[in-house]
Amino acid sequence: MATSALSLQGIDAYYGDSHVLADVSFELGEARMLGLLGRNGAGKSTCMNVTMGLLPPRRGEIVVFGDKVTGLSPEMVAARGVALVPQGRRIFKSLTVRENLMVAARKPDAGSKHAPWTAETVFAMFPRLAEREKQIAAHLSGGEQQMLAIGRALMGNPRVLLMDEPSEGLAPQIVHEVMNTIRKLKASGLSIVLVEQNPTLVFDVADDIVILNTGRVAVVSTPAALKQE
Repeated sequence: MATSALSLQGIDAYYGDSHVLADVSFELGEARMLGLLGRNGAGKSTCMNVTMGLLPPRRGEIVVFGDKVTGLSPEMVAARGVALVPQGRRIFKSLTVRENLMVAARKPDAGSKHAPWTAETVFAMFPRLAEREKQIAAHLSGGEQQMLAIGRALMGNPRVLLMDEPSEGLAPQIVHEVMNTIRKLKASGLSIVLVEQNPTLVFDVADDIVILNTGRVAVVSTPAALKQE
């Protein structure tokens, strides 16, 4: 049986009195990419926040490679091998490019199957960041800031990478570059959840698709099956 890298089981989550996720369940297989689709407000980012421990669920379980992480702090979830590229990038704008990377640096788990990420390997993947390593992050373009957000997440040496709307607000050419990077990360064996509003981008790279509608799972399928329908 295929190993589950990440499993959300029966998740209910609230913002105050607003019930934003209702009995949400899905699984990300090891070394696979799951595309999480849905309109604005469907609950995609909330799923990411719940997984990272930023929003504790009222009910349900989150499991990472067989290890229950429900209710743990974001730091402890990160220590279990989960990293988030947040919506809106949220880089540290007053720090340099290299400082942004180093602040997130974490050694890989013992027995990790992945080559360790360092500032140098991130710079090799994003040569433009290497050229700007001493530059204050606030002065980077939107595309460069997105590359930095991805690089910063990789510095945590994750086994599971959550990417929340990485194409948002970027020019088409930069979106193409970012998607090429995501393909390389998938090819490296990283398990990835890609949150997007643009289904065309996701269908091109994902192995599995989950569609949310008003906080509930509406569809669990594959790109091929959905294209046929």
